Amino acid sequence: MDNAKPRPAVFLDRDGTIAEEVGYLNHLSRFQMFPFAPQAIRRLNEAGWPVIVVTNQSGVTRGFFPEELVQQVHQHMMVELGAAGARVDGVYYCPHGSEHRCTCRKPLPGMLEQAAREHGLRLDGSYIVSDRYADVQMGQSVGCHGILVMTGYGRGEWEWNRQRWPRQPDSVAENLLAATNVILGER
Repeated sequence: MDNAKPRPAVFLDRDGTIAEEVGYLNHLSRFQMFPFAPQAIRRLNEAGWPVIVVTNQSGVTRGFFPEELVQQVHQHMMVELGAAGARVDGVYYCPHGSEHRCTCRKPLPGMLEQAAREHGLRLDGSYIVSDRYADVQMGQSVGCHGILVMTGYGRGEWEWNRQRWPRQPDSVAENLLAATNVILGER
């Protein structure tokens, strides 16, 4: 890392935000990127925003799939994004279950903090985009703007649970492309 001033980034959840939510993604063939995701990420790249993926993958610990599959899925995702002229600057995942109480498992901010250290990023003023309220809340706890998308679990969480949330998302967007419009409009 150089001595450049830390800059904000866009943190993206994987399942339900970049790709279809399928429960435990236990085979590479089940990874289906949303058709709008490459364009959204490319626009963030072109605007100079670092883009970091943060995802829980407890299926590894639960024995549903090997850790190598997580790496294969991420490599496949990066190839698909690259073919569309988009890229992510880092991918972080937690293979643990909630019973492990590790600091890397969302909704704890360990992955965000690690990415910030390793990429020279500032969390305050960054964005977290996810279909899960717990991810939005995690980002907000460290100074990120939280955007809830209506893909994946998002619509159900919004319609059935928002009355109980101690803090609302900073924005709600139909999908990752709409969230990108929010980010680029607010910058």
